[in-house]
Amino acid sequence: MKFTLSWLAEHLETEASLSEITEALTDLGLEVEEVSDPGRSLGAFRIARVIEAVQHPNADRLRLCRVETHPEGPGGPIEEVQVVCGAPNARTGLVGVFAPVGTHIPGTGIDLAPGVIRGVESNGMLCSERELMVSDEHDGIIELPADAPVGARYIDHVGLNDPMIFIKITPNRPDALGVRGIARDLAARGLGRLKPLDILPVEGRFPSPVGVRIDETLRDKGCPLFAGRLIRGVRNGPSPAWLQRRLRAIGLRPISALVDVTNYFTYDLNRPLHVFDATLIRGDLRIHPATGGEEIEALDERRYALAPGMMLISDDAGPESIAGIMGGAASGVSEGTVDVFLESAFWDPTTIAATGRALKIVSDARYRFERGADPAFTLPGLEAATRMILDLCGGEPSEVVMDGTVPDTTRAYRLEPSRVVSLVGLNIPEARQRATLEALGFVLKGDMAAPPSWRPDIQGEADLVEEIARIASLSRLEGKPLPRPAAGVTRPVLTDAQRRERVARRMLASLGYNECVTYSFIDAEAAQLFGGGGDAVRLENPISSEMTHLRPDLLPGLLRAAARNQARGFADLALFEVGPVFAGGEPGEEALVVTGLRVGATAPRDPHGSRRPSDVFDVRADAEEVLSALGAPSRAQIGRDAGSLWHPGRSGTIALGRNVLARFGEVHPRLLSALDVKGPAVAFTLYPAAIPVPRSQSFTRPALGLHDLQAVERDFAFVLDAQVEAQSVVQAAAGADKALIERVAVFDEFTGPRAEAQMGPGKKSLAITVRLQPTRQTLTDEEIEAVSARIIDKVTRATGGSLRG
Repeated sequence: MKFTLSWLAEHLETEASLSEITEALTDLGLEVEEVSDPGRSLGAFRIARVIEAVQHPNADRLRLCRVETHPEGPGGPIEEVQVVCGAPNARTGLVGVFAPVGTHIPGTGIDLAPGVIRGVESNGMLCSERELMVSDEHDGIIELPADAPVGARYIDHVGLNDPMIFIKITPNRPDALGVRGIARDLAARGLGRLKPLDILPVEGRFPSPVGVRIDETLRDKGCPLFAGRLIRGVRNGPSPAWLQRRLRAIGLRPISALVDVTNYFTYDLNRPLHVFDATLIRGDLRIHPATGGEEIEALDERRYALAPGMMLISDDAGPESIAGIMGGAASGVSEGTVDVFLESAFWDPTTIAATGRALKIVSDARYRFERGADPAFTLPGLEAATRMILDLCGGEPSEVVMDGTVPDTTRAYRLEPSRVVSLVGLNIPEARQRATLEALGFVLKGDMAAPPSWRPDIQGEADLVEEIARIASLSRLEGKPLPRPAAGVTRPVLTDAQRRERVARRMLASLGYNECVTYSFIDAEAAQLFGGGGDAVRLENPISSEMTHLRPDLLPGLLRAAARNQARGFADLALFEVGPVFAGGEPGEEALVVTGLRVGATAPRDPHGSRRPSDVFDVRADAEEVLSALGAPSRAQIGRDAGSLWHPGRSGTIALGRNVLARFGEVHPRLLSALDVKGPAVAFTLYPAAIPVPRSQSFTRPALGLHDLQAVERDFAFVLDAQVEAQSVVQAAAGADKALIERVAVFDEFTGPRAEAQMGPGKKSLAITVRLQPTRQTLTDEEIEAVSARIIDKVTRATGGSLRG
C-alpha cells in the first residue's frame, strides 16, 4: 500500500513529522517498507533563468547559455554559470530547472562533473522532466512561468515535495488498504485527529436506462449487492494536475479523468469501482456465474477463458467484465466516452480469490475484494465517486439502480478490561481501552463492543484485546523474570534423552561427521523401500508430492544428501542426523534415533597410502564410540541379523541380550541403486532409548581409575575352523576371569592356502592378546598360568579349536 504525506493529510489533521509517522505505522503493525522522499533526490534542482543563449562555436545543435541562479534560495547571492545545452527550446529569457555540479541526475544515473563539450567548458545542466523522472517528457528542457522565483527549489514550486510511504499490509487488515484506514489508526494512536468524511447523496435527474440484476445463485454468496448509475454528457479528458501527481507518486500511470477517479477511490477509501462506456452496453447488466467456455478480452489486452462458477458481468451481447477483478476492453471508457455507467458492488472474498488465482490476474480490485472490502461503504462510495466525476468531467447523473442488500455484519463481543493484562501483559486503564476502541470505529454498549463493518478480522474477545494493545504499543511491554519454583541454585532441567541427544551430536562431530537436518516427510516410494509407506503415516495435506509420508528411517534423507553431493563432485562423505522416525501416526509410535553414513574413502590421497574405502569396521567403531559416550555397557554382544535394509553378509547388531542398541554395516545395494548413490556406502543407526539408564545418577564425571600394580599381557594363537567368528573367541576368552581380564583383542589372522597347508583344509589361525590387571597384589607365575589355562579351556570349548603349537 502506497500513499503520500499530503494524501494522508487529507484525512488526518496532524503536526507529526515524517519520521514520527513512519515509526508509529510500524509499531501499529503497518510495517513501513520504504520511504521515498523527493527532497533527498530532487532537492538540489533549483529554478534558474537563462540570461543569454547563443550558438555554440563548434556545434550546430548546441547552445551556449549563461545561467543565473541563486544557490542559497530566492533573494540570496546571484551566481552565473556557463552551461552547454542541446535542447531545442533553450533560449534567452527561459526560466527552467538547473542542476549544479555534483548533483545526481535520477533519470540518467550520473553525477554531474565539470566538463568540456566541443572545446567549451560546461558547469551544470538544464534539465528535462524525464531527467528528473517526473514524467516521460524529454523533447526539451523544462519551461516555467516567467514569474517563477529564481533560486527556489523546483519540487517546492511545483508541489513535488511530497514523501511517498510504502507499507506492508497483512491479510487480516483490509481496512488499511485505504488512506483513510491508515489515518484512523494514527489518530487512535494519538498522532492527530481524523477528519470527518461527509458524503452527501447526489440526486438523480432521470431513470437509469441501464438496469442491473443478480442471479439468484449469487445472492447469498457471490454478489450480495450490486449498484450503479449512468452519468451522461461527461467530458473524459486528462485528470487535473493534483490527481495526476498523486497517482504518479504511488506508481500509477494517469490515463483519463474517469479511470483516474476509480483508481483514486481504490487507494483513498479502499473502494474499488468500475466505469463502463454506457453507449457500448446492450440492454441491462446481469451478474451471473459462468457456465464454462465464455471468453473475454480484459483491459490488460489479454483474453481469458472462464471456468464454470467464475462470476461475470454481462449484457445482452455477452461478458463485459470479470466481476470484482478486471473490466472488459469492449466496454472500456476512452477519450470519446460521453455517457458512462459507474458501478459499485460487494463481492464474496473467497470467490474473487479463487477466480483471480485460476486466471492469474493480479489487480488492485482483486487484491482488495479478496481480503474483504467494507460492504457498508458500497453505496456511499458510489455517491462520492459520482460527485467527483461531476466535478471533474461534468455531466448529468441518473438515479441509482441496485439489486441485493448490504450484508449484515453486525456482531458484538464482551470487553473484559482485565484480559488485557492476562493476555498481553499491559496494564491499561478501562477508560483508555474504551476510548481506543471508539477511535477505531467500534460501538460500545455497556460491556459489549460491536466492530465496524470495515473490520472483518475482528472475530472474538481476544481480537478486542489485540486492538487495544496494538494501539497502546507493544513496545511498552517490560521484560519480567519468571517466578522460580524453588530458592537456591536451579537443578539441571535436561532429561536423559536430551542429554544423550546432545552428547551424540558432539561425539559424531568429533569423529569427523557433518550434521544434516532433513525433512521428516518423504515420498511414498522411498518410505516403502525402508519399511514404511502405510496409510497410518500418510499426510492428509502434504506440501508437495515428494513429502507425502512420515519417514520410517533417517537413511533416506542421508542417502539423498550423499547422492546430491556425489553429483556435484564430492565423493568422500561422512554425514549424520539425529531426529525422529515414525512407525505409525499415533502418540508413542515415534522414536529418536542417531544415524551416521560414510561414503567413499576415509582419507584424502597422500604419498603414504593411507587412503582406503570406508568399510563396515569403520562404522562399527564409530557406533561403539557413540554408545560409549552415551553410557552404554562396554560388554555388548555382536549379532548378524541387522535386517533387510543392510547387506546380509556385511552388517551386524550391537545388543544387550534381546535389546538392540545399534545396527551397522553396508547399506543394501538395492537401496543404493534406488536412490542413485554410487556405493558402497556404510552406515549405522543407534537407538538411544534402548540404552539402560545408569542406576546411580550423577551430573559429574566419575573419578579416573588408576592402578599401582603392573598389568600383564599374554598372547594366544588358536587353530580354528575357517567359519568361526573372531567375536566368539574374544567373548570366550574374556569370560575366563572377569575380575582379572581387562581387555581382549585380536591382533593377527592367518588364512588362505598357506594356512591350510600347515593346519589342514578349512582351517585358520587367530591370535589374541589378553591384558590382565591385578588390583590387590602382583600376580605370581602360578596365578598367570592358571588364568592362561582357563582362557585356553574356555576358547577350545566355545569354538572347538585348539591352541596352535
